[in-house]
Amino acid sequence: MDVMNPSQSAADLYAIPQEFADLRDTIRQIAQEKVAPRAAEIDEKAEYPHDLRALFAKQGLFGLPFEPEYGGTGTGSLMLAIAIEEISKACASTALLLMIQELGTLPIRLFGTEEQKQRWLPKCATGEWTPAFALSEPEAGSDPGGMITRATRDGDEWVISGTKNWITNLGIADFYIVFAVTDREVGHSKGISAFVVEADRPGFSVGKLEDKLGIRGSPTGQPIFDDVRIPADHLLGAEGGGFKVAMGTLDYSRLGVAAQAVGIAQGATDYAAAYAKERQQFGKPISAFQGIQFKLADMETQTAAARELLYKACAKIDRGEPDSGKYSSMAKLFASDVAMAVTVEAIQVLGGYGYVKDYPVERMMRDAKITQIYEGTNEIQRLVIARAM
Repeated sequence: MDVMNPSQSAADLYAIPQEFADLRDTIRQIAQEKVAPRAAEIDEKAEYPHDLRALFAKQGLFGLPFEPEYGGTGTGSLMLAIAIEEISKACASTALLLMIQELGTLPIRLFGTEEQKQRWLPKCATGEWTPAFALSEPEAGSDPGGMITRATRDGDEWVISGTKNWITNLGIADFYIVFAVTDREVGHSKGISAFVVEADRPGFSVGKLEDKLGIRGSPTGQPIFDDVRIPADHLLGAEGGGFKVAMGTLDYSRLGVAAQAVGIAQGATDYAAAYAKERQQFGKPISAFQGIQFKLADMETQTAAARELLYKACAKIDRGEPDSGKYSSMAKLFASDVAMAVTVEAIQVLGGYGYVKDYPVERMMRDAKITQIYEGTNEIQRLVIARAM
């Protein structure tokens, strides 16, 4: 039988493919040269970065979540995570451009018919269209069983009414993946269905936009559906299968949050380390003091550990392994906790300068907090992990 070269197999196992490394370097350059200079202004003005969206489309970055037959790169979850990480180092709000492109199309990719995929995915792969994922409601965040939004069948149409909450890309999205109750008698796991609802349909409106602590360049708020009529073929998956669509989607999309968290943590670590080499106290750079050295060492180590878990989870998702959902939860949980801890320490390294908006680490800390909350709070992730053990 053939025996692999042990040294070669070990080297390959712990290295990303060269084509991924090359693409990572290109995205890193874009992030450093085009995204980073805009980050403070995007945050300050709570401004959606239309210019960066156009740039990403021109560079083909929106094709990263998609298979080649729908206009994508076919490079899988790992390469997408690497891209999100690189952009998040510079601006977490801008990284959401890629994250929501995946989140809002995963239900179609995973559960849609071939006709549905051909209808919606190619224009998302080019960046012409952008989606949104509308699951949460004012009274139904972590518990979909509290969902009020309803969808009623009327001949060859569905009529959707209700209000969603905390929805990313509100007012920007061209279509929304909407989860609604279609049968209240059978319980939340069987009585919810998923639909594609275009933003230009009569009865849809943009409600309250939130004034947020972080990721301020990404609009979040309440889409309102007032007897919105959609064709029957806008149902995604089986009627009553919406809970499965939502949970299946989040198993994948949590990796985007983990990647965003790793990028924020690395960006804060890099900035704090560079600052410590320049900042002089008592006649020497503060990086010469053991108290600062230990902080930076812990920040770098924690971030590296989070990255390894993220990449492992991405590989499991790409291979379709049965424990991939557990690993995506672990990656999201660990990376987001690391991002929060590391950004707090980065502020401490900068001292008073870390607390003011002239320096980016306070923004990074504000951006980090949401990674512990959205796409399933970290408390929910712990439940998911424990139940899979």
